[in-house]
Amino acid sequence: MRDVCLGGGNCAFTSYGSGMPVSPDRAAEVPDFVVVDVETACARVSSICQIGIVGFRDGREMFAYETLVDPRDEFAPFNVAIHGITADRVDGEPTFDDIHGIVDAHLRGRVTVAHSLFDKSALAAACGVSGQPVIETEWLDSVRVAKLAWPQLQSHRLNVLARFLGIEHRHHDALSDARAAGMVLVRAIEHTGIDLRGWMTKPPREKVKSPVPAATGPLVGERVAILGEPRDGALARYVAGAGGKVVASVGSTTTMLVIATRQPYGRWVDVSQPYRKASELRSAGRSIVILTEEQLRARLKGAGITG
Repeated sequence: MRDVCLGGGNCAFTSYGSGMPVSPDRAAEVPDFVVVDVETACARVSSICQIGIVGFRDGREMFAYETLVDPRDEFAPFNVAIHGITADRVDGEPTFDDIHGIVDAHLRGRVTVAHSLFDKSALAAACGVSGQPVIETEWLDSVRVAKLAWPQLQSHRLNVLARFLGIEHRHHDALSDARAAGMVLVRAIEHTGIDLRGWMTKPPREKVKSPVPAATGPLVGERVAILGEPRDGALARYVAGAGGKVVASVGSTTTMLVIATRQPYGRWVDVSQPYRKASELRSAGRSIVILTEEQLRARLKGAGITG
């Protein structure tokens, strides 16, 4: 960690990269974008109790800023259970009014990324409560980016994306969340070829069409939802080739949920919305089968279907 003056008289306790020494030239570089994440003490979005900011340039982290914040507000048990920050931990820490200048120096006039725009609302509310001007920055929601880059995922929560993309992440720590959200954007740029400015212009979502099911086959009459792959992917084509109709989501008429081998939940697949919905339907007496891709392929191989 080191003290780096950002200009305009504001200084932030900031680290660069992985704590390596930074040359004066490097310290003077302007990030392509910054990422911000906040944790709040209670249901009031102004009650910021931790903030993390990370700057990225050329796809790499160039600085990081993090601090606990005394929100001058109550700490609700629900919020504490999420992030583990308690009132005694922020005793003696700066208020938002104290750090407004630092946050403003990092964000103002730049592209600021947040995973959902909750953080934008929280900063605006904290500015209002503290009597400080709202920070003028250009916002980009990394949830929207992730949904367009990886439409096959059933969830675009930050912890799910981090697991899917292999990003090191400690959920509900403001600095770790900011780093992970920044890496989601970096990976999306690499994956899609859409640069930062392209994401700022809101590229349209391409419509995904399910493959036409074959007229004959062991899955004729089945309505199949797939967890972990797009409706026009290889598994969907395999299902359609066996006569199954691939549907967009699990609903009352769905007869089968297939869990793709490369799905983002790992062994926590039971927390996914499609799995929970299918389980609820089964408990309600609906005829819906839940099976893995391997189980489906073994079943269809026995019926003479390969692929």
